[in-house]
Amino acid sequence: MDNYGFVCDEILSARSEMEVAGTSVFSDEDHQLLITEPSPEKCPAVSLEGVLPIESMDDIELKSIQLQFPSSLRVGGADNACQENYVHTDRGDLMVALQGDRTKPAILTYHDIGLNYTSFQPFFNYVDMRALLENFCVYHVTAPGQEEGAATLPEDYVYPTMDELANQISFVLVHFGIKSFIGFGVGAGANILARFALTNPEKVDALMLVNCSSTQAGWIEWASHKLNTRALRSRGMTPAVVDYLVWHHLGRGSEERSPDATATYRTYFRRYCNPGNLALFVESYARRSDLGISRDAASLRPPVVNLAGAMSPALDDTVALNARLNPSTSTWMKISDSAMPLEEQPAKVSEAFRLFLQGEGYVAPLSPTKIVAFRRLSDAGRRRACRHSPVIRITENPISEACSAAC
Repeated sequence: MDNYGFVCDEILSARSEMEVAGTSVFSDEDHQLLITEPSPEKCPAVSLEGVLPIESMDDIELKSIQLQFPSSLRVGGADNACQENYVHTDRGDLMVALQGDRTKPAILTYHDIGLNYTSFQPFFNYVDMRALLENFCVYHVTAPGQEEGAATLPEDYVYPTMDELANQISFVLVHFGIKSFIGFGVGAGANILARFALTNPEKVDALMLVNCSSTQAGWIEWASHKLNTRALRSRGMTPAVVDYLVWHHLGRGSEERSPDATATYRTYFRRYCNPGNLALFVESYARRSDLGISRDAASLRPPVVNLAGAMSPALDDTVALNARLNPSTSTWMKISDSAMPLEEQPAKVSEAFRLFLQGEGYVAPLSPTKIVAFRRLSDAGRRRACRHSPVIRITENPISEACSAAC
């Protein structure tokens, strides 16, 4: 406060001298003197708290202003924290990106159509996830030919089916010496991880499935995939294909709900996707078979969080999957105001994932002090206000709730 008073005295002294000379002086909040043209009349001294006249705003120059931007969505571009590796499988090489210490428990991710492992980077680099990932190593699996800069697959290459893509995970586990893992999949990737868990339940400790479908494609979905794969092969990434991919990931109304995310994904699809390779992956997903699970008979044995975005086209598919899962080992969650929860609501998803792992005994509860410390230390060049953890409402069985409400 003493230094502040000294600076104010100096400003007043300098101001008085310049007003005697017939010069108008104003000061900004950083105590920088802003000088305008000499005034025709000498004005009486005014206090520093005086408000600047509107007509003088053109003469004000902003200095020493540090802009603060929120964390922006970033899709595409390898993260320096990830180490890319190629794993040899029976259907060609598979790219796997590692993030973390390999001596720690494994989290294995699998992406949706039109994307690759970089789609998980904004979420796993989110401030609340960094405190959690100290205890894990993340293995990001990318489907064949879907990595950025991938060469076009040969014309005689037969793309793996969804079951064969699931079998490729076994080669990843052998390559890195992983005994079991926690699966984290989105869309087509969630379907692939669910298939692997059905045939290898002892190797999957838990599953986080986002916008997952357990049934085969319906006629409308199959026809949409067919038209877009034909366009990808013949004309490449057309505006119609881009619109379809945006709808698949972000749902309807994304331009109004998430304009930044929509623009980012449009740019990504146009620049970084290999149209021919993407057509093969989309076609394989369109031809997927039913998982063949039911609540009474065969079902997923590992604990499952079945998560969906309220605006996602796959919302009904997640409800159908919930009806086929064991209610004692599964939880259905709907994240409001989002179609891609990892991108649009990372705080809610990270909190749900942390509580899920704590409930399964994988991590000790994090104290609020530690979480706040990670928030303050993250993104060194940016200032972010600390916020409280969001409230998450979990609905375990939406079908029974709907029936009771109707009664």
